Amino acid sequence: MTLKTLLLSTIAGVAMTFAAPLAASAADCERGTLDERYCDVDGDLIADIPTDEAELLDPDTLIFAYTPVEDPAVYKEAWSDFLTHLEKTTGKKAVFFPVQSNAAQIEAMRSGRLHISGFNTGSNPLAVNCAGFRPFTIMASLDGGFGYEMEIITYPGSGIEKVEDIKGKDMAFTSETSNSGFKAPSAILKADYNMIAGTDFTPVFSGKHDNSILGVANKDYPAAAIANSVMSRMIEREVITADQVKSIYKSQTFPTTGFGVVYNLKPELQDKIKEAFFTFPWEGSSLKKEFEKSNEGQFLEMNYKDFWDVIRKIDTANGVKYTCG
Repeated sequence: MTLKTLLLSTIAGVAMTFAAPLAASAADCERGTLDERYCDVDGDLIADIPTDEAELLDPDTLIFAYTPVEDPAVYKEAWSDFLTHLEKTTGKKAVFFPVQSNAAQIEAMRSGRLHISGFNTGSNPLAVNCAGFRPFTIMASLDGGFGYEMEIITYPGSGIEKVEDIKGKDMAFTSETSNSGFKAPSAILKADYNMIAGTDFTPVFSGKHDNSILGVANKDYPAAAIANSVMSRMIEREVITADQVKSIYKSQTFPTTGFGVVYNLKPELQDKIKEAFFTFPWEGSSLKKEFEKSNEGQFLEMNYKDFWDVIRKIDTANGVKYTCG
């Protein structure tokens, strides 16, 4: 599957709308596709840090959220050692905030209730454009490798041996903001197989990757589009067994969850938070225990403009608009 093929897709647009801003504080400035409350004078595609001291936040308690891909209780424990390290590095209290949807996570940051977050691949551009998210790191393996693939899975005996066999059946997606759970497979099915949701198959939405994976493993869904990094962790935790599912399609590699901060934290606090990510001791930690299941063991520095270029092109192919309301 090539980007050129993806860009041939003419799938109907999906526009995400979020609550109107509390106050549009950005002056008349260059902002590209960013919401009107933000500026992007340096052209790096993310919101600039405000120059007006009155607009900067310095909260006593830092609120952190991880993308809602699986059971929040699992990830509250997984991130516990990191949050302890974050507290030591910043001198502030840190709290894990469980979110139930990508839209809720974006709105929490947009409204000032979320300071640090990991947004999944597909919702990253929406968070950047609508919530002032400034991503700067992703998880990677110790050799520097990173990313995951979208796979279309089914279960043995489903009667589905290849992608074309999904025609006339249900196919599970996660949510419209998910790259691997909706946007990438939609573009691929249209461009490479001439298969359109609602015409050639019936789309159903599970809400999360683990729901889709469990749904296929339990034969509730005949097929689903999922992130294989999530499936790997579920197999490692013995939530499902490998023989309960089989893959009939695997995509190119996409960047994984991007971590960063809201744009209007004080610059020195943003620097301290970055320091916490890049100095975190993985060995023996609760974070390593969970994420080594998908071969991740360090935080790798990244930038949104380059790393998320492929995702923005998929959004363009799908007609997605970064509409914030």
